[in-house]
Amino acid sequence: ALRLSYLRGGGHNAAILAQLLDLQAEAMALEKRAARRTAPVPAEAPPAMPAEHPRAGTQDLDAVLLAVELENRRLEDKLLALKVRRERRAGAGSLAAQQHAEELAQLQSEVGMLRRQAEGMGTRVTPAILPPPVAPPLPQ
Repeated sequence: ALRLSYLRGGGHNAAILAQLLDLQAEAMALEKRAARRTAPVPAEAPPAMPAEHPRAGTQDLDAVLLAVELENRRLEDKLLALKVRRERRAGAGSLAAQQHAEELAQLQSEVGMLRRQAEGMGTRVTPAILPPPVAPPLPQ
C-alpha cells in the first residue's frame, strides 16, 4: 500500500522503489515464519515423498514462490509507474492544446476588433493619382 501510494503520488525514484520492495519482501518473510510457528502440525500426515529433509522441498518452493511474488510486484510497480507517466504526458499534451486554443481565441478576437475598427472608419478610399491626360478632352 505504501509503494502504491508513493507511485500514485508521482514518485518514480528507482532507489526508493527498490527499498520499498525489499521492505515488503522482508515483511512477507516474517509473516510466513510467524504463520509456520502458529500453524497446527497434523499428527498422522504421511510424507508424500520420502526424503531426508521433509521440509527442505517446501522451503525451496516457498523461496521460489516468494521470489516470483516479489518479481510480480516489481513488474506491477513498473507498470503502474509507466501508466502514471503516460497520464502525465497526456495531461501535459492537453494543457498545451488548451493554451493553444486560448491563444487562438485571443488572436481571433483581435482580428474581429481590427475589422470593426476598419468598418468604423468608413469606406474612405484615397483618390487614385493618375498621370495627366495625353490629349485635351473633346468638346461635346
